[in-house]
Amino acid sequence: MSQSLLEKAKMAARIKTNAFDDEITDLLNAALLDLGCAGVVIPQDASLLVERAQLTYFKMNFGQPDNYDQLKASYDEQKAQLSMRTGFTDWGGTDGQV
Repeated sequence: MSQSLLEKAKMAARIKTNAFDDEITDLLNAALLDLGCAGVVIPQDASLLVERAQLTYFKMNFGQPDNYDQLKASYDEQKAQLSMRTGFTDWGGTDGQV
């Protein structure tokens, strides 16, 4: 059985309660909006690369993480990489080719 992104986020943050589900879902959706602002088009079958960026964004913005700067740098790099991949933009071509 496949885990939902919400379940993956909770596992990544070691959260066992449902008390934060709305906040977590909001952060995961905010990540998609932020990626969209960077020109990333989310594929219909939501790529694992996009999910990984969403999870990093969530971990960066949930609570007050000790490693915020590292998470921010990681998310910014993931966003930049996605915005340069043709499979994740609407500027044509084939994935992996410039």
